[in-house]
Amino acid sequence: MSTHIVHLTERSLWEEARARGTYEMSTRGKTLQEEGFIHCSTRAQLPKVAAFLYGSYDGPDELVLLVIDPDRLGVPLKWEAPEPGAEEFPHIYGPLAVAAVVDVEPWQVTPR
Repeated sequence: MSTHIVHLTERSLWEEARARGTYEMSTRGKTLQEEGFIHCSTRAQLPKVAAFLYGSYDGPDELVLLVIDPDRLGVPLKWEAPEPGAEEFPHIYGPLAVAAVVDVEPWQVTPR
């Protein structure tokens, strides 16, 4: 059993994905097709990632945290650093199957 990874998104995007059966947003404002993979993190990495991506978020949607079981992905998962020597993050190379999401938690952004 692998350790769960997480992905922060807007509730409406997750609801649309549930209706389709797959989630295909990479990061805030960019799709899987644009980036080539879906950005994820560990829970330990999440506060920094959330502050970077959503620290100034004032959108109409509640943010939710998708808790993902890597064993259920069905597509490649790679741990990669944004630059040599930097911290590695999990990247999903393909659509995220709704069945791989084992929990959805509300998320509150901490103001900067």
